[in-house]
Amino acid sequence: MRIDFVEALSTDNLDAIRAAPKTDVHAHAFLSTRLENVERWVGHPLTKPPPKMKGLEEMMAYADTVLAPHIKHREGFEFVAVSAMNDAVQDGVVMLEMSFDIRLAECYLDGVIGLCGFIEKLVEQYKAQAELLPELGFSRGCADDARLMNLAHEAVELGVFQSIDLYSHQEACPPEVMKPLFTKARAAGMKRKAHVGEFGGAEEVRRTVEVLDLDEVQHGIGAAESVEVMRWLSENQIQLNVCPTSNVMLDGVPDLASHPIRVLFDNGVPVTINTDDVMIFGQSVSEEYRNLYQVGVFSAQELDAIRRASLRYTTPQKCIRDYG
Repeated sequence: MRIDFVEALSTDNLDAIRAAPKTDVHAHAFLSTRLENVERWVGHPLTKPPPKMKGLEEMMAYADTVLAPHIKHREGFEFVAVSAMNDAVQDGVVMLEMSFDIRLAECYLDGVIGLCGFIEKLVEQYKAQAELLPELGFSRGCADDARLMNLAHEAVELGVFQSIDLYSHQEACPPEVMKPLFTKARAAGMKRKAHVGEFGGAEEVRRTVEVLDLDEVQHGIGAAESVEVMRWLSENQIQLNVCPTSNVMLDGVPDLASHPIRVLFDNGVPVTINTDDVMIFGQSVSEEYRNLYQVGVFSAQELDAIRRASLRYTTPQKCIRDYG
């Protein structure tokens, strides 16, 4: 007999939590499968990430030193992406917005064409199990690289990507620099997202949304510092795609019990619960829901409401049906 999500949480039945349909709308393809899957693939253990890291700098130092040597090539990336899809399906994820960094085009002799060809095959391979909605990822640190910017414009024109995400340090470039690419993405019917407010800055969250005409914000937890900004986000129904374990491990918040997702939720800001980089943070979507329940951030009924709202989520091209 199938156990409903509320009962599954309250009885700590992880298998039943996994069986409930969910979304993951904040996941980066390059680091999107569990570390143990990579270890099995390379044939030996890898150094585990520290339980606490000093922001993006320490995280990227770990990724560049420990992970990239094994996966920063076409074979490695494609293994990770396929493995991530298997992980998601096993976790009950029925819709996944996975971000593919434009630099991954460098893994292919035919560049963006080759990358898009692989992504299209991945979408087709898993369409009966989960809806993969590919997302174009662009790092702020690449904003002054004309070649990568041109590749990103080419990628938008190909029509494979259904959303676009801007990430890395928000200080690396002002959102105005990215406006031409995001304007082009909007004209192509793509959803617009950006990482902002991961480490504070409520006003910068609002400014970035306004400049880039964002539909959603990745993280955005700094908005909890301002009642006015939270009210603005709520009134404009700007969804924040939150990754709780990532925020704790990167020291954006001190611990899960004090995570500001509670404050955001109480102020009417739409929120979703997501993974970010499973290879580093080690938590599936189901485990993120479970963790938030166990530390008392949300009741089981509130988490079910968040889950159901994420399943009614609308993309520019299609709607996800309302799963039970």
